[in-house]
Amino acid sequence: MEYETVGAAVDGSAVGQPKYKVKAKRKPLEVFMNALFFLCGMVAVAFVLIISIYLVISGLPAILEIGPINFLFGTRWYASTGDFGIFAIILTSIAGTAGAILIGVPIGLMTAIFLAKVANPKLAKVVHTAVELLAGIPSVVYGLVGMILLVPAIRVVFNLPSGATLLAAIIVLSIMILPSIISVSETALRAVPREYEEASLALGATHIETVFRVTVPAARSGIATAIVLGIGRAIGEAMAIIMVAGNVANMPGLLTPVRFLTTAIASEMSYASVGSLHRNALFSIGLVLFLFIMMINVFLNVFIKNKKEG
Repeated sequence: MEYETVGAAVDGSAVGQPKYKVKAKRKPLEVFMNALFFLCGMVAVAFVLIISIYLVISGLPAILEIGPINFLFGTRWYASTGDFGIFAIILTSIAGTAGAILIGVPIGLMTAIFLAKVANPKLAKVVHTAVELLAGIPSVVYGLVGMILLVPAIRVVFNLPSGATLLAAIIVLSIMILPSIISVSETALRAVPREYEEASLALGATHIETVFRVTVPAARSGIATAIVLGIGRAIGEAMAIIMVAGNVANMPGLLTPVRFLTTAIASEMSYASVGSLHRNALFSIGLVLFLFIMMINVFLNVFIKNKKEG
């Protein structure tokens, strides 16, 4: 730390008192770093605003031309005849995401509890490695494995013409969301203060009772965040779902070939003419998907906040 000494004063004050100049030297650096941090934060906000504005500008004209009721509640999607109704596709996305969450969340949460509170370190390390590998597998590989193994198995078991169904999509999605749920939930569980668990054990509760009645409720905010990430991964997946869902705009049925919002965009954007109603309708699907995810996030954040205040 740099400073300079001050000479003797007229009134006889002490000689050699340090006079620090740190504040004057640090101020420009602090201003620069604060500006840099602010800029990085604003970049994220700017990206969200740009994407939102672009989707509204690109997607709203088609909704107005087709008609909001016809677009959102129409059950026929045939570009060749000019029918652009996405009600069946919306229901399919909701059903597929809900099914994946119903399967993936319990498995992911139990695995996180096992890793954080039950497993010995050696076994936990092995499971951690498997989870990390699962997170690193590309979406197309999930789809390829599902298409080669899962789809034929469903066709044989249920005696169907094709095994590319909503059930296959749900199973694939439930596996794909596991790494996000496990990692975030485990972090939340490990962050719970040890004193909470010690107090529960001191009152006579068993280890498992403490985990489910004390640790898990205390970590519910982090677990809810894990569920939000899982929902975002499930509803936003396209490549793997194209390969196992059948890609047909039917009303959702567990053993029926279906089309999701994401797969509708991915499968038709390549041949939709620029400036055509068909292409604009695909942007409208993207707008609906964006709003759907935003509503889910807002709902869960409000729910978590109310739980905390309660």
